[in-house]
Amino acid sequence: MSEDDEIKPKDVPEATILFVDDDYLIAMSTVDMLEDLGHRVIEASSAQEALAILESGEHVDAIVTDHAMPGMTGAELAERARQLRPNIPILLATGYAELPPGVSSTLPRLGKPYQQRDLSAKLAGLLPKKSPDRSHSQ
Repeated sequence: MSEDDEIKPKDVPEATILFVDDDYLIAMSTVDMLEDLGHRVIEASSAQEALAILESGEHVDAIVTDHAMPGMTGAELAERARQLRPNIPILLATGYAELPPGVSSTLPRLGKPYQQRDLSAKLAGLLPKKSPDRSHSQ
């Protein structure tokens, strides 16, 4: 990716992101990255907690979830989340080169470990593009 092609934080629309990871250190680091990009972050430490947030009616623009979590994987969470909110963008973060059989290959993936620019670029591809009218910005 050339410097001209690089996604800059200002190119990614501000959004409310539901971030799901059972690893406290990864969660802390990623939440910092997301907030630095201008996003509002709702944290969940399990897929079950994330589903409860979605069921509560809380506004969420996209989900970024770890894949390997106890109880319910990120791919299983994605399937359940889409039952509640069919059009919600979901990004699956995983350190695995290959996902197990049966996991949807259509889920956008973010390889671990990742940097802020990787996260920003993936979100830019998932979220609706920013409007040129910035009069509603803070």
